[in-house]
Amino acid sequence: MAETFYFITFYFKTFYFKTFYFKTFYCKTFLFMFFLLSVSASDPEVSCVFRQSCLLPCQIQLGSDPLIHWYQVSAGELLVHSYYHSKDQLGLQNQNFKNRTSLILDQLSRGNASLLLKEVKIQDEGRYKCYTSTSTGYKESFINLKTEAPVSDIRIHQDGNRITCSSEGIYPQPELTWSTEPPSNTALQNRTTVHQTEEKLYDISSSLTGPDGPDLTYSCSIRTRSSRRTETLKKGESAGGKTWKVILGLIGPAGAAAAAAFLKKKCKKEEKDGKKQKGDEEKKSKDSKKGESESFGNFSEESDSVDFQHSRAIKTIRDDIKGEFVKIKMSVTTEEPESGST
Repeated sequence: MAETFYFITFYFKTFYFKTFYFKTFYCKTFLFMFFLLSVSASDPEVSCVFRQSCLLPCQIQLGSDPLIHWYQVSAGELLVHSYYHSKDQLGLQNQNFKNRTSLILDQLSRGNASLLLKEVKIQDEGRYKCYTSTSTGYKESFINLKTEAPVSDIRIHQDGNRITCSSEGIYPQPELTWSTEPPSNTALQNRTTVHQTEEKLYDISSSLTGPDGPDLTYSCSIRTRSSRRTETLKKGESAGGKTWKVILGLIGPAGAAAAAAFLKKKCKKEEKDGKKQKGDEEKKSKDSKKGESESFGNFSEESDSVDFQHSRAIKTIRDDIKGEFVKIKMSVTTEEPESGST
């Protein structure tokens, strides 16, 4: 009987403590998950692009004497922006946000206390708190800011048997993958390096020594959590030929036809301009010859005028000599009778 009582007591204690332990464990787990869900629900996320403007939403209760404080709490309660006494109060603003923040003042009366953040930096990423107060009460809200610098350009080129793919100015840290078309049975041996700049951006580069194959097309893909780009290169293809293929692929048949029509029109215009220029040159040549002819004619007229004046002068001299000769002859004739009478 005593042994039976002891067994029942031991079993009860064991069952009780196990039950209590599991109840406590599940209760704590439930509370923790509820906390995470509540935090997640109360902290909306805003994605901002590097070096662009971004709006952090916040609502304020309607009332008089509005007061607004924005903090970056993930960096230690840094004061981002303050507004009270009907104007911005930036005396205690953190220097990281100087000349980069503003409120939409004409929206305050409608309950909008959103913060406009300009020239977003990678360092701006984190959790923000918006504290608002009016005559009707106060309110706190939180928001998570995520920054990103999407993959904007990929450079891929071939040097001998090595193909290199690279891109710069990316955030967050990107991932790079290689593939071939058709798929290759040989493993692609590549070496990838990632470098972070002073602006917290990432530069990535990867070199690949792939299997030989005249019909292989290599694809390089770079992606982040919100962006992805892929560039391809056919082995042995020149950069110029690839560029033209990319251009024709982008503009399509209609674009190619438009480009051909444009080139044809341009050639006709150049031909027409050439003919016009040639005609102008011929006209100038004719005008030049005509001018020379007129100049020669003027010269001839001037020469004729000089000859006429010269002939006239000679004639005058001859007339004068002839007149003098007549006078001498008359004088001699008059003197002969006087000498005879003597």
